[in-house]
Amino acid sequence: LRSSCSVWGGLVESGGSLRLSCAASGFTFDNYAVCWFRQVSGKEREGVSCISISDGRISYAASVKGRATISSDKSKNTVYLQMSSLKTEGTAVYQCAAEDVRHYDGNFYLPRNRFGMDYWGKGTLVTVSS
Repeated sequence: LRSSCSVWGGLVESGGSLRLSCAASGFTFDNYAVCWFRQVSGKEREGVSCISISDGRISYAASVKGRATISSDKSKNTVYLQMSSLKTEGTAVYQCAAEDVRHYDGNFYLPRNRFGMDYWGKGTLVTVSS
């Protein structure tokens, strides 16, 4: 998975916005749940948002609900996480991950557990300054 950030260096001011992108290569996202996780140094990795590509179901962590939008572009095999009204506590390393969910035959819940992810992208440091 290749991840990127719309803001160079991932540095934004509090209240600002940015978009994270996660592109798959070598496989298609069609049968995957794609999630964004973040980790603050010294703390556990936490889920931010997930999307089921096949049926469009979405989940958000309470901490970002209303300020984040996850979406997918199947033609580009890419998942996006648009974040707005960023807060300083949003400073973290963000990673996308994907889990093959086809064997669930649609019977699975969101969000997905980070331990079940099949692929991970490189982390992107997002720094929200006050």
